[in-house]
Amino acid sequence: MDPKLHRRFLRIASAVSPKLQTALRKAGPAWFPEREDKGVAAFLARAVVGQQLSTKAARAIWGRLETAAADGELHAFFHADNESALRGCGLSRAKVKALQGIRAAHETGALSAAAIRAMAHKERAAHLTQIHGVGPWTCDMLAIFYCQDPDIWPDGDSAARQTLKRLIGRRKPAKVAALFAPHRSILALYMWKIADAAL
Repeated sequence: MDPKLHRRFLRIASAVSPKLQTALRKAGPAWFPEREDKGVAAFLARAVVGQQLSTKAARAIWGRLETAAADGELHAFFHADNESALRGCGLSRAKVKALQGIRAAHETGALSAAAIRAMAHKERAAHLTQIHGVGPWTCDMLAIFYCQDPDIWPDGDSAARQTLKRLIGRRKPAKVAALFAPHRSILALYMWKIADAAL
């Protein structure tokens, strides 16, 4: 992260809330994590699997899926013929249906990484939410962590929203986040970092 951007965040925070400024200073610079690019389908699938689960539970289920798929491509395993195996990995029927939808979208070429990255966020979200089980939160996560779009505030993410709310008092998180445009994704990364460190 550019130190100038960190200083900008501290300046903005100073006008909003001393608690927010202190937490940002203690957290130190935040930036997009480096991750192996396994494609849009894999990213969406992992996001869907992890919805409403603890990190530990999501990792356990994902590990079972990788084992069940053996050496084949994971998204190819999300076939209707494998529904009982998918359920056996710990997935609900709704998540199995979502994974099958992701697989179908991938096979039609609707999840081209180049095309997805080239879309504006609204267009991308409209495109992806046509897949059963892929909602606004999943689209925000893909925008931030896969596309590394710098200006997404994931108001539907309770950890980011509640952490910011705790630091700003009665003001609305989305309105405060708007002050950090065009780097609202970085603000979200700060909030997750602060939440994890219990700052």
